[in-house]
Order: sequence, then structure tokens, then C-alpha cells
Amino acid sequence: MQEPLMEIKKLKKHFPIKKGFFDKLKDKTELSVKAVDNVTFTIYKGETLALVGESGCGKSTTGRSLLRLIEPTEGEVTFEGKNILSMKKQDMKDIRRELQIVFQDPYASLHPRMTVREIIMEPLIIHNVGSASERVKQVEELMEIVGLSSKMKNRYPHEFSGGQRQRIGIAKALALKPKIIVCDEAVSALDVSVQANILNLLKDLQDEFQLTYLFISHDLGVVKNISNRVGVMYLGKLVEIADTHTLFTNPRHPYTQALLSARPVIDKGLQTERIVLEGEIPTPINPPSGCRFHTRCPLKTERCMKESPEMVNLQGGHSVACFLAN
Repeated sequence: MQEPLMEIKKLKKHFPIKKGFFDKLKDKTELSVKAVDNVTFTIYKGETLALVGESGCGKSTTGRSLLRLIEPTEGEVTFEGKNILSMKKQDMKDIRRELQIVFQDPYASLHPRMTVREIIMEPLIIHNVGSASERVKQVEELMEIVGLSSKMKNRYPHEFSGGQRQRIGIAKALALKPKIIVCDEAVSALDVSVQANILNLLKDLQDEFQLTYLFISHDLGVVKNISNRVGVMYLGKLVEIADTHTLFTNPRHPYTQALLSARPVIDKGLQTERIVLEGEIPTPINPPSGCRFHTRCPLKTERCMKESPEMVNLQGGHSVACFLAN
């Protein structure tokens, strides 16, 4: 049996829309962007769970909400039996040692006026880890672990390449020896060859430090290479989740099938027929009733337009939110 490390239940994140003065006079209805709406899943110890979906589906908001980098609207996030959404500021500071993130843009996430030594050392200072000399030694060790020479510790971020800067971000995330790292599009800004190196590094670090990853990406090739399980999101909802092999070989939700059919495949013998989605693309401000995918689904029924399907476990942890998959 896999050991649950983090459980997310009915997570919601709605962003209120600020209106102008005259808009308020016309309509007093408060609008919001329903970026994440009632999402439930479990992250198991030692695994890499990927979240995929098109831009704006809510996958990055989900990752940042469960770390409380942005405050969720509703829901429960349990880490090792503790609901972190109900924790006070000081308690949350203590648990942040266990929860870290690697951002998409390595340059924007690194302070341009701090040296690499200062950047990697910052979490150690904040959490009062070790003496000054011990921190310097740990920074040098972390740089070597992620494939950077410790001799470069006094350089600034602009003196490094994109791949090197991402290695600095990974070293900073590792500094407090966390249990979970959220990789938010961690390789999408890098060249393909550099992506492969960073992915291999993440795999090696996972084995060495017993890490658990929530890997957020839109790149299905990357996801297939690194993940153990995959969750598919559409318009703020989780529509399917399964182990990687099952999801790629036997997708059950119509959106997942369309998503996988769009990915480029080098071997023409493995290429499936492209599913072209038509119909209205909905907005998270005013999502459609019933199944949120029904406005674009080629298999929709009357029930799909009226009722919202719940996640149903088919077999072996393969869950789908679709009436036709039952």
C-alpha cells in the first residue's frame, strides 16, 4: 500500500473580479474567476504526480494553493495528518521546511542583486539552520549536488545560463531538505537538451533524498517521461487521474483523449487519429452548467448539460469524471 503524504479535498480558489464604479451601479452581482473548483486528489510518498491541461485550466493555481503561496477560498489540505490551511502563521513557517517549489522562470524567481551563495543560503537563515560557516559549507555542497561548481557561489544570476539558473532554484528548494517539491512548469522555459538534463537531475535527486514531486506541466512528453501518475485538469476541475501508463494507453475522458491525440508522435505507427475539439470555449468566470467540457465534447448527452459528473474509480486507482466512462 502506498503511503499518503498529502491529501487535497474539495480545494477551491476563486479570484474576485474588481469592477469599475459604473459597473457596480448597473449590476451588484459579485463575479469571480473560478480558477480551481472542488478539486480532490492524493499525493503519495515518493511518487511524482503530474498535473496537465491546457493553459488556464488551474493546474499552477492548484500547486500554489496547496502550499498557501496563495490562500485557497475553501477546502482542506492535509500534510502528514495536519490540515495546513487551518494553521497559524508561525506553525506554517515551521511546515514550510517540508514544502518547497521550483518556479517556471528561473531568472524571475532569483533575486538579481543577490549572489548564488546568498540566494541558496536565504532559507537556511530564515529558519535558523546551522552556524554561518556551516551554511556556507552546505551551500557549496548543494551547488555540487545540482551540477554547479561551488567556485561560482559569488556570481550573480545574470552570469548564468537558463539551465544553470534553474539548477540554482533547485538547490535553494533542496536547502531545507523538504519532503515535497512542487515543480511549476520547471522545464518549460528551457531548451529541449537542457530540459533532459534537468529532468535527469530531478530523478536523481528524488532517489537520493526520497523526494515527492507534484510536477505541473503542459508538455505531455515531459510528463510521460518523469511521472508515476497523471491528473488531467479542465477549467478548474480534475477530470481524470491514473498511473502514467494507463492514462497514455487507455484514456477514458473525452478531453484526455483529445489532449493526447494532439501530441506529436515521431513513430507514425503509434500516431492516433487527431481529435479536433469544436464548439464554444467556456470561461472560468461563468463556467457552463453540468459537465464543464460539454460545450466542446463530441460525445455529450442531455445529462452532461444538466448534471456535473463526480470522480468515479474504475479500477486500480484510475478515476474519471464522465458519465460515459462508468
